[in-house]
Amino acid sequence: MRSFEQIWKRIVELEGAEFRQVRGKMFTYRMSGKAFIPSTTTYLVPRSQVEKAWERMPLTGPGAISDLVAPSYVFAILTDSRIANPAQ
Repeated sequence: MRSFEQIWKRIVELEGAEFRQVRGKMFTYRMSGKAFIPSTTTYLVPRSQVEKAWERMPLTGPGAISDLVAPSYVFAILTDSRIANPAQ
């Protein structure tokens, strides 16, 4: 399994790329310090919340991390092949 440092690096690198939520809604995000802000909300999603979700991988859906900030966005990012399985 990839380290969270590698995962976070990919998240930072993909700032501005399009992602798709489970229900099909497209979004991008911008980085703000050690957090990201989805284009379709004003939520600030801290790195710590993403790391907590990553520690629970594999996830069955956003409901598996409903106790965290912006679960549908975090799920979409962590399960995207560009993050989870980047070609290297």
